[in-house]
Amino acid sequence: MDKVIYYICVPLGYLMKWCYMLVKNYGVAIILFTLLTKIVLMPISVWIQKNSIRMVKMQPEINFIKANLHGNIDAITEEQSKLYKREKYHPMVSIIPLILQIVLLLAVIYIIDHPLSYLFGASDGVIKSISEFANIKDGSQLEIIELIKNGTITSTTAIEGVDPAVLSSLVNRVVNFKMNFLGCNLSIVTIDVWGLYTLVPIMAGLSSFVMCWTQNLSNVLQREQSNWNKYGIMALSIGLSLYLGLFVPAGTALYWIASNLMSIAVMYILNWAINPKKYVDYERLEASRKALAEAKAFGALDKHNPLYKQMKAKEKADYKKFKHIANKHIVIYSEKSGFYKYYKDIINELLSRSNIIIHYVTNDYNDAIFKLAETEPRIKPYYISLKKTAILMMLVETDIFIMTTPDLNKFYLKRSFIKKDTEYIYVPHDTMSTHMGFNEGALDAFDTIFCTGPHVKAEVQKTEEVYKTKKKNLVEFGFPLLDNLIKNIKEDKSINTNRTYKQILIAPSWQEDNLLDSCIDDIIKALNGENVKLIVRPHPEYMKRYGFKMNELVERYKDYDKNKLEFELDFASNRSVYSSDLLITDWSGIAAEFAFATNNPCIFINTKMKQNNPNWQKIGITPIEIQLRTIIGKAINKEDIANLKDVVAELNNNKELYSKQITEFYNNFTYNHNTAGEVGAKYILKSLLQKKEKKD
Repeated sequence: MDKVIYYICVPLGYLMKWCYMLVKNYGVAIILFTLLTKIVLMPISVWIQKNSIRMVKMQPEINFIKANLHGNIDAITEEQSKLYKREKYHPMVSIIPLILQIVLLLAVIYIIDHPLSYLFGASDGVIKSISEFANIKDGSQLEIIELIKNGTITSTTAIEGVDPAVLSSLVNRVVNFKMNFLGCNLSIVTIDVWGLYTLVPIMAGLSSFVMCWTQNLSNVLQREQSNWNKYGIMALSIGLSLYLGLFVPAGTALYWIASNLMSIAVMYILNWAINPKKYVDYERLEASRKALAEAKAFGALDKHNPLYKQMKAKEKADYKKFKHIANKHIVIYSEKSGFYKYYKDIINELLSRSNIIIHYVTNDYNDAIFKLAETEPRIKPYYISLKKTAILMMLVETDIFIMTTPDLNKFYLKRSFIKKDTEYIYVPHDTMSTHMGFNEGALDAFDTIFCTGPHVKAEVQKTEEVYKTKKKNLVEFGFPLLDNLIKNIKEDKSINTNRTYKQILIAPSWQEDNLLDSCIDDIIKALNGENVKLIVRPHPEYMKRYGFKMNELVERYKDYDKNKLEFELDFASNRSVYSSDLLITDWSGIAAEFAFATNNPCIFINTKMKQNNPNWQKIGITPIEIQLRTIIGKAINKEDIANLKDVVAELNNNKELYSKQITEFYNNFTYNHNTAGEVGAKYILKSLLQKKEKKD
């Protein structure tokens, strides 16, 4: 490193000497030198500006990747690598300018600290001999200059190893060397004298604060950093400045102050010449920030919630209570209150067929399970936020853990580290295929899969065969929710089938390019009419991840006629599903539930296909969601949304034909119509009995 600094110092030394020869004042020469080095380094500054813009230009996509894959570090890293490769960007490139700047800073400090070498051309041998004569241990050239200027060393002083003529020439030049600047001797170190020189570190620290403050506001990359990075860098910079002001000569501190202030000017010049606003989509960047903030906040208690203290206290009490209960045989995990409906039939059968106690963990403070538990003492509910649930699951001790959430062991939710033989059962929350709509390997960590129908069983078996994963217990279960929907329709006398208007349910999925993000306004506009009522029901996952978008949509239509447009944001009830005449969706699994429960057709908008597993074709089975689009309704492209009224009329005119197709398909679509809960409960009880016998 010393050799590198030396070779850099040679040309910069000539520049410093030229500056001094021009102005004949060391302080002014340092400022001029600083200005010229900024000009010399301008190509690097331009490079940094362009590289920063390039990074910020990619930032929205990076934020969306982090939001959509939050918790899956491996997947985030893989997607970011793909993005960098596509954009031909290497993150390590940004370090090169920083390294260059550090090396140049060290070189400049070295030059300012060694004026005899670089301003007066004294050889190392002469300087060493003078240092030994004057007993200057560290060979400080600034101290030598002070000794010459105060007359301790003169042109007639005899110094061993130094030619008298060389010494005389050097002394005569140094005597006229003006070291003072604004009343300050630039060779003085503040820590040695204090007094008025205390202003030196203060000015250095203040200049650093101003530089960091303006960069946090206006630097294209710095303004996008987290507060920790912004203020961490500010604290580090101010600390370094105070150090330079206290422990190095005032001349070096002057360079640092001038460099900080000139860096501000360079930043604004570059922002004018290469304006980031021309290259960065700040609107999309802001949207991506919101999405990432939502993802980061996901699972944690909201401190701004007026019930925060009560929620925190209940979580703490419930977590402690859950942790200290021994011999937990069954634990059920629910993300929201509305998820109880997926377990309802199983729970009812378990309670009626055994004396088992069911421990029910929910992330919803207002989950209806707490009300239900008041009348059923064998249901033990616990409110625990998702963030704490992730810890709870790793430490849980139970024989059977039941959940509707896929991706076990992939994101937050892991198998127990304590009880390795816990049986994890996946209960379906829709009737769709598992190999395209789920992430690759989403069910691999489960021991048992409750299959809705033959299509799911075939998909899981084929997946195990293709990927050589462990064989799972595949229970021919069914889908109780669908059975209950059909039953409710038959029993509910309040459903008005003779309405003068048509009720259309808009229920999209939550993946990229879903109806809410791509064309909801066009759909509402196309169907606006006297005889139509629209109900918009977002996917629960959409509300969980992108609630701010849904709130913006509701706000946009706040003045719309409530009899023509309604937003349904409470998922505890499915009444809107089985009371509607027609469904509009994209790739949501709700299409099958709606069609089979009501015998009414669906309209599918061909948005970007929901394929969380890009490698689904490896399985060699056409997903049921693709098959259904031509059986239970009609699919149209987004470009044809303007003709949506005509499509609605066509489906209404052929309602009997679609009703027949839907019924025929449904008969072989799911297992155990009306008895799925019984089948599921029997399997669980049998499994518990086998585990008990094995222990005994």
